[in-house]
Amino acid sequence: MSNSQLTKIPTGTSGLDEILRGGFIAKRSYLLRGDPGTGKTILGMNYLTAGVEAGETVLFVNLEETADDIRDNASTLDIDLSNVHFLDLSPDSDVFVDEQSYDIFRPSEVEQEPLTRAITERVESIDPDRVFIDPLTRLRHLTSDEYQFRKQVIAFMHYLKEQGATVLFTSQHSDESSDDDLQYMTDGTIELKHSTHGRTISVPKFRGSSVNEGDHAMRIQSGGLAVYPNISPINHSRTFEIESVSSGVPEVDQLLHGGLERGTISIFSGPTGVGKTTVGTQFMKEAAGRGERSVMYMFEETLETFRQRSETINIPVKQMQEQGSLEVEEMKPLDCSATEFAYRVRKDVEENDTSIVMIDGIDGYKLSLREDNERVLVRKLHSLCRYLKNMGVTVILVDEIDTITGEFQATEAGISYLADNIIFLRHLEVTGEMRKAIGVLKKRTSDFERTLREFEITEHGLKVGEPLTQLNSVLSGSPEMAQQSSETHDG
Repeated sequence: MSNSQLTKIPTGTSGLDEILRGGFIAKRSYLLRGDPGTGKTILGMNYLTAGVEAGETVLFVNLEETADDIRDNASTLDIDLSNVHFLDLSPDSDVFVDEQSYDIFRPSEVEQEPLTRAITERVESIDPDRVFIDPLTRLRHLTSDEYQFRKQVIAFMHYLKEQGATVLFTSQHSDESSDDDLQYMTDGTIELKHSTHGRTISVPKFRGSSVNEGDHAMRIQSGGLAVYPNISPINHSRTFEIESVSSGVPEVDQLLHGGLERGTISIFSGPTGVGKTTVGTQFMKEAAGRGERSVMYMFEETLETFRQRSETINIPVKQMQEQGSLEVEEMKPLDCSATEFAYRVRKDVEENDTSIVMIDGIDGYKLSLREDNERVLVRKLHSLCRYLKNMGVTVILVDEIDTITGEFQATEAGISYLADNIIFLRHLEVTGEMRKAIGVLKKRTSDFERTLREFEITEHGLKVGEPLTQLNSVLSGSPEMAQQSSETHDG
């Protein structure tokens, strides 16, 4: 059968459907691997309820937990199994002998066949489209040796597929009883893992179709599993007009020779309290005036503080939120992985046609997201930014520099290579007075003004002055008046 003739069916988890490029292939069998508590049974429940929603007949063959326990567990996740058929072969089921052993293969009943009459009769009576077996490895107890087990599993899978069913089953893997042999007998393997860095899902094997490789983020929530596929920038793009995005402050636009180009990545760099977030928000305020939508992900400030601070400088954040032109997401520490965060950003962009995305700030991003090392986080951020560029989104990354004054440093997060534009802000000490300056260090898409300008954050908003041509050594943080410097040199 060619790929064009294969029928895909939904898994019950939209993110997993995306990873599998459409879902499971109908009338095939798939193995779910993972330690206890990784979510295998929940994935199976989602799979069966998706069949119910599609008008299919579904069968849950349970060999460990009782059907009542499974229904109770499902209800705690708001999963409705009322229309799911069960074949209860758990140890307490009536189909077992009085000794409560798993030896249900009596010669008089099955005539040495590998499956019980209970299974075959149930399958033939309801003719299921989907079957979930949890866990299949319990059937090892019904056979005399590993060879017989493998032989019977193969026969069982063939039987179910001949009945037109798509089969999903779990395994119990241990050092004493490996499930490696099952991987060779199935059309696909899905692995679920759980660590201190969160839950992941991957698909190491899938016959008949390509898949999105790698470890993808996952979480257990109301309704079952939520899967967050890794972003592959090369698979996402859309046509957009390359145009300048104005800040609404003429002097800032002059520095940038018109503004930030749509679909570019900008780093706003500077020490604490210098106004990086405020300048970024100014671009969002101007976008709201054009009827565009922006989203800010706050890793280092609370929403309430940000809103109050913005209102005092004539940036109506609350009004922008109420109008739907601004969404502010306050990111909680260790609430999600970098992959899940990127998926949330992507979903917002695609569902709401977001034009500006601001991440405030990079240090908070690295500290707040669950990941095992910084290099992985930077790589994930790179993929997210490349995706946003391809979608025509203007990206603003806020990067805090540790030094208040002194030796100039463009960025501190090791991400300057990502940037199309670098806008830096500095604290200045001039004749004993603290002041601020703004300048542009890099702009890939056009020329830019190579002077520095003093700026203030006032109750009326940003106020940016003329180029600071009268000052030297501004980047050092301790500038001198140009005339004073010349006289010193002459002397």
